[in-house]
Amino acid sequence: MAKVNNNKVNIQPLADRVIVEAAAAEEKTAGGIIIPDTAKEKPQKGKVLAVGTGKKDEPMTVKVGDTVLYGKYAGTEIQVEGKDLLIMRESDIFAIV
Repeated sequence: MAKVNNNKVNIQPLADRVIVEAAAAEEKTAGGIIIPDTAKEKPQKGKVLAVGTGKKDEPMTVKVGDTVLYGKYAGTEIQVEGKDLLIMRESDIFAIV
C-alpha cells in the first residue's frame, strides 16, 4: 500500500514518471477578494515527492524536493491516504523553480 509520510511517498514511479504534490490554489486575489471554490483555477506549480529512474538514454533532470511548473491539465490525479497527488511524465514539466 502506498503511504505519504512528511512529503515522502512509498510509491516508486517507473521510467520517466514523477509524483508531484500540487501547491494550494489561490484563496484571494491581489486586491483581497476571496475566490470561491468553483472559480479557482487548477494549480500549475508543485513539489516533487518521488522520481523514477529515467529512460535508458535520458536521465532524469528533476529530483525529489524540486518545485516545478507543469501544464494545467498535465498528469493523472491519484489519492494516497487522503492526499491528492499527480503522477506525470517528466516531459510534462516545463521548468524547475
